[in-house]
Amino acid sequence: MTIAIFWFRNDLRLADNVALAAACANADELLLIYVKSPDETMMTPWGFPRWGAHRLRFRDQALEGLRLEVDSRGGSLLVQHGYAEAVLPVIARQIGAAKVFCETISAPEETAQVAALREAGLEVHEVWQSSLLNPEDLPFDISGLPDVFSNFRQAVERANVSPRAALAAPEKLPPTPQPPLRPHGPTQKAATPQQHLAFSDLALDGSAASALLHVERYFGSSAPQSYKQTRNGLTGSGYSTKLSPWLAVGALSPRTVFQYLKAHEARRGANDSTYWIWFELLWRDYFRFWSLKHGVRLFRASGLSKLPPPGHDPDLFSAWCAGMTGHGFVDAGLRDLSATGFLSNRMRQVVASYLIHDLACDWRAGAAWFESQLIDYDVCSNHGNWLYIAGRGADPRQGRRFNPDKQASDYDPDGAYRALWGDPQIMQAT
Repeated sequence: MTIAIFWFRNDLRLADNVALAAACANADELLLIYVKSPDETMMTPWGFPRWGAHRLRFRDQALEGLRLEVDSRGGSLLVQHGYAEAVLPVIARQIGAAKVFCETISAPEETAQVAALREAGLEVHEVWQSSLLNPEDLPFDISGLPDVFSNFRQAVERANVSPRAALAAPEKLPPTPQPPLRPHGPTQKAATPQQHLAFSDLALDGSAASALLHVERYFGSSAPQSYKQTRNGLTGSGYSTKLSPWLAVGALSPRTVFQYLKAHEARRGANDSTYWIWFELLWRDYFRFWSLKHGVRLFRASGLSKLPPPGHDPDLFSAWCAGMTGHGFVDAGLRDLSATGFLSNRMRQVVASYLIHDLACDWRAGAAWFESQLIDYDVCSNHGNWLYIAGRGADPRQGRRFNPDKQASDYDPDGAYRALWGDPQIMQAT
């Protein structure tokens, strides 16, 4: 009899979970586990908790949704607190498991966790599943990944590379190993900030069930037909897809999104806007493959460049985090982020550029603030985008400075966004 552990990481779903499918196919008994790390609440070197309240809440909602889904298929989800590399070997000994199945995450800390489990004697089976396209299907080896996104996209499209079909959720999960381990109880439910995520008549949380509701609603509407024209909006739920929070926690897979996109195009027609959703999914893939290719270099002060280490001013950085820089448009964005745990893509670029190019602060500090605050934090995309703005990553222009005055004029011409977030007290009141 084969007893195994499935370790959920950033894949809090049963549908289209390739690693879980592999575990189910290779285990007679399977323990499903998620491990909450003490690092979540540790203080960063920049002076704030690594995970903020919004991000923790959204993840816990996703976990609660996963627990209910697991229960409905005859399994149980064990949630433990500690370092996975310490917790999993102990539990494996308790239940007589030698194998651990999990998804691959191409970032230094996550890679180190898997290495530590192997050093502890566990047989770890990693499965790549977080991207739309599989690395094996690309028209080049990862070592030959183009250094510019446009070249990557063109190569993929010339080769007509398509995503593999999404997998259905298992109808029934393998039995839980004995002796029984007490599963974690329901997580505390709390409302997700509705400013950005919810349609006015549809309350959403971090669960896979809510992700599916949102996907069905979005692609069942006409919104994808005008995505390219509206994607630079700043407020509300309809200006962009708002898929990123569920993609980040893994409550939703990009291949599932792609299937809904193609079904929408079949019903309503394809155009530049529906193509642009594919385009954005490719950007997400590119940053994953970029991380797979370059590894720890992306986390160094210089990134991939030969630039000297960035300077930093702690006081200016603190004012930036608080939305108190004195620039109304930038401050509005940062107050929005703190109050809701979300920020439009346009504003992410503006506030990141302002920190790096106007305040001359360390890009890594800004990346850490986003990691703490964003409910859709994703290690590959976050670092990739910050390096891009800083000119230390995948950018042929060697850095992007966004003129905040011009950005305000172009995207908030009537000042409505600045008025909405103009009062610092709004953070406490929201």
